[in-house]
Amino acid sequence: MAKRGKRYQDVAKLVDTEKLYSPSEAIALAKKCASAKFDETVEVAFKLGVDPRHADQQVRGTVVLPHGTGREVRVLVFAKADKAEEARSAGADFVGDEDLAEKIQGGWTDFDVAIATPDMMGVVGKLGRILGPRGLMPNPRTGTVTPDVAKAVEESKAGRVEYRVNKEAGMHVPIGKASFTEEQLYGNFVALMDAVVKARPASAKGTFLRRVHLSTTMGPGIRLNAQEAAAAK
Repeated sequence: MAKRGKRYQDVAKLVDTEKLYSPSEAIALAKKCASAKFDETVEVAFKLGVDPRHADQQVRGTVVLPHGTGREVRVLVFAKADKAEEARSAGADFVGDEDLAEKIQGGWTDFDVAIATPDMMGVVGKLGRILGPRGLMPNPRTGTVTPDVAKAVEESKAGRVEYRVNKEAGMHVPIGKASFTEEQLYGNFVALMDAVVKARPASAKGTFLRRVHLSTTMGPGIRLNAQEAAAAK
């Protein structure tokens, strides 16, 4: 195991590894632990009581964080004619159709979110091997394949984040930056928890939220009381 640096060791002493923190306590503590020279991202990590090998136990969706993510999001939209104009008016950074597909096939992926109208999926589908591994492939389940491109662009710019369970039944979702106020981080945390709890598969048995941790990019994990986390309002 790699040896932790002195800065990490110092902030780790602030965390009681035997304690289950309330969401508000964990957020306040995470901000204290954010001592890097850059604005660290605050992230929630989940261990879920599902078996991702089964299609009916997938947990995936999106949520619009009320206070945003604290980062600029570059949005690309595959659309034509009127829908392309709607996307531009809503603030999309890149808008096009076959021309954008050719650019991506050439190796360009300098964007954070890709959105497409349904009629463009014949073009976009050919990009799956490039966009899929990067988590950029438009998908109806995450609201990125939609005729309402203006709404999708606005939500992406405002702070829409995707959550998706991995093969180990884990999930990591950002809720803002360490520079956010405690109230802003708490508001984003509540929005995320509400979405995740509602996304519980009907076939999932037993405890759904096995473990919930909060941390900053360079800080230690802070374990939350999962019941309090789920009930946060």
